[in-house]
Amino acid sequence: MPTSKSAAKRVRQNEKQRERNRAERTRARRQIKKARQALEGADAGAADAVVAQTTKVLDKVASKGVWHKRKVARLKSRLAKKANALRNKLG
Repeated sequence: MPTSKSAAKRVRQNEKQRERNRAERTRARRQIKKARQALEGADAGAADAVVAQTTKVLDKVASKGVWHKRKVARLKSRLAKKANALRNKLG
């Protein structure tokens, strides 16, 4: 239990931020899953659109500090690599 007024406020703030971060992480994970499923399909155009949307979500997560910028860069790179491979494969 917090002993001071300011410590109690920090506890409340931390809880709010934890919930926000949790929601952002969940959103990012769902979007990554959606992108990976799109990349398994045969439609390169749809996959590109989903990857672009995923990139936007990941950039937002990185800017808010929920995930580290290098982790986000790694995820984006892997998705882009798969998207390019699919595009080249389909012609």
